[in-house]
Amino acid sequence: MPEITENGLNAPIFSVSEISGHLKRVVEDSFAFVRVRGEISGFKRAGSGHLYFRLKDDDAVLDGVCWRGTAGRLGIEPEDGLEIIATGRLTTYPGRSNYQIVVEAMEVAGEGALLKLLEDRRKKLDAEGVFDPDYKQGIPMLPDVIGVVTSPTGAVIRDILHRLNDRFPRRVLVWPVLVQGDGAADQIVEAIAGFNRLKPDGPIPRPDVLIVARGGGSLEDLWAFNEENVVRAAFESAIPLISAVGHETDTTLIDFASDLRAPTPSAAAEMAVPVRADLMAQVQDDGARLVRAVGRTVGQHKTHLDGLSRGLPDLNALVANQRQRLDDWGERLATSLQTGLHRRHRRLAEVSGQLNSPRPMVGYARDRLEGRMESLNRVAGRVTETRRRHLNQTQRLLDGLSYERVLDRGFALITDAKGKAVSHVGALSPGDDIAVRLKDGNVGARVTGGEPAKSKKTKSVQKNDTRQGNLL
Repeated sequence: MPEITENGLNAPIFSVSEISGHLKRVVEDSFAFVRVRGEISGFKRAGSGHLYFRLKDDDAVLDGVCWRGTAGRLGIEPEDGLEIIATGRLTTYPGRSNYQIVVEAMEVAGEGALLKLLEDRRKKLDAEGVFDPDYKQGIPMLPDVIGVVTSPTGAVIRDILHRLNDRFPRRVLVWPVLVQGDGAADQIVEAIAGFNRLKPDGPIPRPDVLIVARGGGSLEDLWAFNEENVVRAAFESAIPLISAVGHETDTTLIDFASDLRAPTPSAAAEMAVPVRADLMAQVQDDGARLVRAVGRTVGQHKTHLDGLSRGLPDLNALVANQRQRLDDWGERLATSLQTGLHRRHRRLAEVSGQLNSPRPMVGYARDRLEGRMESLNRVAGRVTETRRRHLNQTQRLLDGLSYERVLDRGFALITDAKGKAVSHVGALSPGDDIAVRLKDGNVGARVTGGEPAKSKKTKSVQKNDTRQGNLL
């Protein structure tokens, strides 16, 4: 119970939590089910999947929240500026002392709002190039496999199959989806993406063309085909896609993004395949025309060849003289070859008799070479001996001048801490570390005393000194 004040007043004292809890119960009991119409502003989708926004009109603002489990079942995609009718319950949020609506369902407020949303979305996608004709693909003339994205229970699939069987029977793969209501857009997107993920050589063949179809209906019934994710899936499909949504007068955004728009599902089947009988007749007619064209071409060439052949001279007459000349030249060639061979034999014998034997020249050259080799060996020996004597003299001179010989006579070499030789006492001071090198090794030492070197004083000569006279 609330506390009674000390002055006896019966006005109770509530805590903040008690007030918040009491208000929460009153609000939730009084507004357990409400429908609120307003414009969405400040829309935000949190990382947890919850939706946060505000509903506003001309005079007030109401906070709104839609939990993740409910957000996946909404029939529309909330966005700023969209006027909706939200169904849910009111509650309070004690942490900020405000109230909010917890949305359980959401619908667009009227067809005018839907048309405005549709136009805004169309302009946005058109600005991004989703509807650009340059990105549209050609439809194959005779696909082997046709993929159909539609409801498996409606009349649409029966009309498509019936029309394909009448025109040109092809293999059809049906991906069943919802074509209106909650979750329809996501299922259509998954169907288009699923057909594109199939491998051409997989157990389930990949379609050569896709048909996305639905019967007629109101703007709300066809709204799934205006959702942005469905339009983008149609635009990004690597398989050519035919849209056949609604009747001829119905237009959805997927029609602008597809590679080809059909006014009805039956028309989509007609666009997907040609008429087999017409195609066979056309092939037969083209074959007959091709045979006739080839026959005419061959006949024209034969006539032209016959005309040219009549203007040619007799072949035997042309060849007779040449044949006789060939026989004559053949006989002359055999005789001339034998005569030329004998003449060259005689010339070779004459030239070979005039040639001298190379053996004396080779012997003379060998003797000269051996003599020069002996001279070269003698000169090389003398030069080597001279160089050896000079090297020995230089080595003895170096040994005599080397400071190591001086060390052998009992002298020492003193270097400072930097390894520089010390040549006079003035270069050292008491406390300096020095190294003394002797004949058989080095000894470390430290200067403890000594006198600095005295500079020599030169005696000044008196110019007027007359103690020694002048000899001159």
